[in-house]
Amino acid sequence: MQTKISHYYLIVDLEATCCDKKTIPRHEMEIIEIGAVMLNRATWEIDSEFQQFIQPVRHPQLTDFCTKLTSIQQQDVDEAPKFIEAISRFKEWICSFPNHIFCSWGNYDKKQFIQDCAFHNFAYPFTSEHINIKEEFSEYLGVSKRFGMAQALNELGIELKGTHHRGIDDAHNIASIYRQIQSAKIS
Repeated sequence: MQTKISHYYLIVDLEATCCDKKTIPRHEMEIIEIGAVMLNRATWEIDSEFQQFIQPVRHPQLTDFCTKLTSIQQQDVDEAPKFIEAISRFKEWICSFPNHIFCSWGNYDKKQFIQDCAFHNFAYPFTSEHINIKEEFSEYLGVSKRFGMAQALNELGIELKGTHHRGIDDAHNIASIYRQIQSAKIS
């Protein structure tokens, strides 16, 4: 039996509804932005990117905390498609890159996809394994400490690009971290 070779790392970062006063329980948070890049395993370049805002339905009004944290405005989500349409677009995009591995910074993004897919009765869109880049980064450094993405960039001497807590920008930054980890393994 031939082993399927993965050609891409699908690096995803989500932003979700949130608040600082616990008025939105964790199990009611919803994805409001999908940011993703396809990192080519042969060239270590980003071959494509995907960005989509999503209109939340459980708590449609963004909190001030969420807007300040993410820079996502109410108008961005009000004009966005709802989850089913957005995730369908995302799935169509990821399917155009066969042989990819789903990666994210930590397990939050995977859990949020599972939660939102269950709520909206939509099949989980990933068929590959999941790589937790946050864990790989700690292993790369040989420490047990878990770093935030911005701390990891700083640790590697990589400048944070774009706006922190914006899905598409963080996906690009996570790709930079992963590229450096992988190139060090190859060297």
